[in-house]
Amino acid sequence: MVLNKRKIKILEAIINDYISTAEPIGSRTIAKKYNMGISSATIRNEMSDLEEMGLIVQPHASAGRVPSDKGYRMYVDNLLPKHEITQDEAAFLQQMIINNINQVDFLMKEIARAISALTTYTTIVSEPKFCRTTIKHLQLVPVDERSVVLVLVTDSNVVKNHVVPLADAPGYAQLQQMTAVLNEKVKGMCSEDISGAVLEDIAGSVEQGCRAAAACVMSVITSVIENEDGRQVYAGGVKNILTFPEFSDVDKAHRLFHALEERDMLITLLNSGDGSDDIQVFIGAENSVDEMKNCSLVKAGYRFGGRNYGSIGVIGPTRMNYVQAMTILSGVVKNINKALGELSGG
Repeated sequence: MVLNKRKIKILEAIINDYISTAEPIGSRTIAKKYNMGISSATIRNEMSDLEEMGLIVQPHASAGRVPSDKGYRMYVDNLLPKHEITQDEAAFLQQMIINNINQVDFLMKEIARAISALTTYTTIVSEPKFCRTTIKHLQLVPVDERSVVLVLVTDSNVVKNHVVPLADAPGYAQLQQMTAVLNEKVKGMCSEDISGAVLEDIAGSVEQGCRAAAACVMSVITSVIENEDGRQVYAGGVKNILTFPEFSDVDKAHRLFHALEERDMLITLLNSGDGSDDIQVFIGAENSVDEMKNCSLVKAGYRFGGRNYGSIGVIGPTRMNYVQAMTILSGVVKNINKALGELSGG
């Protein structure tokens, strides 16, 4: 079935109307409200085709139609009009960032608050990370036949001790050899540097009987330094969710509120996607977090010098105003990148 221009116009009308009203819309309302020059019967036939294509659904037998997640995806990917933030919004954001660039934690809170105020949605922001934790030294200490202790020292002289469970722990001499190999191969590395090629190099450098143990130790090392890299996440406008009728159900709102209080969940959301700083949109069931299946997330990374410093996400119902959210987020990221560039340049 072909998605022709008429079907596209009707789909746009359904989506735009539902974003504004949160109410299903029927063919008669579309005919009266959007002046398409075709009868309500023709619109009804086209809506049946759109429903068959999975782009709209009928929530109740007697109701009109609403967009599906697939319909929103079609809209975001192919039909979304391009907009730029207004001069007033740009000036407001630029001044806020410049005024607070030397107070990073306060700046992130202000960014979350400002985006929530401009969009009426919930915003989450991870603080920038200008450097990554690196490995200074490590030591493997035997405990018993099923475990060893990893002593890891980071570049900031933080010492971490972790028990590494193993199916068959190597002996003392083997651990000494493994310790020497690991120090040679990963000293000075951060978590991003520990690639598959590095792990293969390590596996080829330790004794064959120690390869499984070395892989387990490397997994723990990566986890430890990633936790050291753990950054603060700020949320703004969390209560904005209550203003949308989709979350009038107390249980549904409670589950979402609880999720938004969990740092690990917020990190998971902000780490979604391909890691680029391009704006990415996750609609409904596309979200990896169960509590977000009735929401959409619009996110982008901010960076300078080719390195991702942090991420910003805007959370709202699936019928969120994608044009507005993406426009505001794009403007914020541009201003942050500009300010970080000026800061880096002195």
